[in-house]
Amino acid sequence: MKVDLSFKGVTGRAIADRRLKTAIDRTTMTAETKRRLALMDYPQFEAARARGTAIKDHVVANLDHYLEEFERNAVASGAVVHWAATAEEACGIVVGLCRQAGARHVTRAKSMLGEEIGLPHALEAADIERVETDLAEHIIQLAKEAPSHIVWPALHKTREEVAELFRVAHGRPQDSEDVPAMVESARRQLRSLFLGADVGISGANFLLADTGGVCTVTNEGNAELTTTPPRMHIVTAGIEKLVPSLPHAYALLRLLVRSATGADITQYTTFHTGPKRAGDRDGPEEFHIVLVDNGRSRMLATGLRDMLRCIRCGACMNHCVVYRQIGGHAYGATYPGPMGAVLTPALEGVEKTRDLPHACTLNGRCQEVCPVGIPLPTLLRGWRDTSWKEGLVPGSVRAGLWAWRFVAERPRLYRLATAAAVRAMRLFGRRGWIAGMPGAGGWTDYRDLPAPAGRTFMEQLRDRKTGR
Repeated sequence: MKVDLSFKGVTGRAIADRRLKTAIDRTTMTAETKRRLALMDYPQFEAARARGTAIKDHVVANLDHYLEEFERNAVASGAVVHWAATAEEACGIVVGLCRQAGARHVTRAKSMLGEEIGLPHALEAADIERVETDLAEHIIQLAKEAPSHIVWPALHKTREEVAELFRVAHGRPQDSEDVPAMVESARRQLRSLFLGADVGISGANFLLADTGGVCTVTNEGNAELTTTPPRMHIVTAGIEKLVPSLPHAYALLRLLVRSATGADITQYTTFHTGPKRAGDRDGPEEFHIVLVDNGRSRMLATGLRDMLRCIRCGACMNHCVVYRQIGGHAYGATYPGPMGAVLTPALEGVEKTRDLPHACTLNGRCQEVCPVGIPLPTLLRGWRDTSWKEGLVPGSVRAGLWAWRFVAERPRLYRLATAAAVRAMRLFGRRGWIAGMPGAGGWTDYRDLPAPAGRTFMEQLRDRKTGR
């Protein structure tokens, strides 16, 4: 049987997967609740959001200045800065550094930039063993799957599935499905790999221009074990990660953590500045920073600079009614959800990804919860407009929209058509719901459709005005 790999086919299977829906709800509903409670205890949030937005806008407007300042200060601290215009260049630099270090295996802390540029595949192709140290990334590495969320990569996995993965892959697996037991099993499995790695690779939540420092934020301490014991530490970071100074980083951290996990501060917030110095008890002997463009400069020039504010908190997808129905893998890209539906066309081209901007109700919830006020619905409408202008919209859709416009521009015809449609729909209703109806399979295949009232809104309004 041939599997439909189109966006419609993939989303259809995702919607029908009740196990997936259970896994998504467990995490996103918890995240939504914790964020709401965190903001109740942080009345300064709106002021902090305005400041965070201003910081990111200022950096993006002066990106060339802060890139030069960062490079100058990073080099002064002993780091080596590399520049990569494309994903291929970035992977080539990292693989070259690993070979230079004679690395047989490397540890990697979670980094969406690494996923974006295809670093895991590049390391595999170079025959360099990669060990994912983030617990969720460890899970999906064992499952041979891609991340489905930018904060919780294994969000699509249930506890029971994780327990089975560990039983098969771990030398001393846990004897129960309790979360503490599974964490202990992962700790036993990974500890020696942390200490024996030749190279540690991390991402960066923020790059500090005034010191050349790198900030990482984790909840498990795995980033510190990834970046400290190996003799070489490689950082891969997008050029938009810059902030002017430490106080600016703290201002954004207050927004990031509350929006991502609902906590006041993340368990481990670490600043790395250069390699080990004389007198230091630990740290890498070499410190390399790979600054990656990969389409970001193009975004500046094509009306997408607002998207460069993104601090990768994941709040938009936690609150997205579409993401919560289909999960992250259905988007078929590194970045899922609303932010991914804007970023992916910019990175891969709208001709390949035009379905993503259309997978949105435009209800505005994503913009409402974004800690730096990115106008995601506006940016999504922009991609839809581009898709239309470039002739990427199927002819059937264009014909349908033409027919709708023809009727909508003629009020008398519109009222007649809607009155007929409402009455026809009620013929398919049972106890206030429609389980199936011609032309409505996209909805009724997976859920019932509420049956409409017996009359249209305009008819009810007319009757109210006349007192009937």
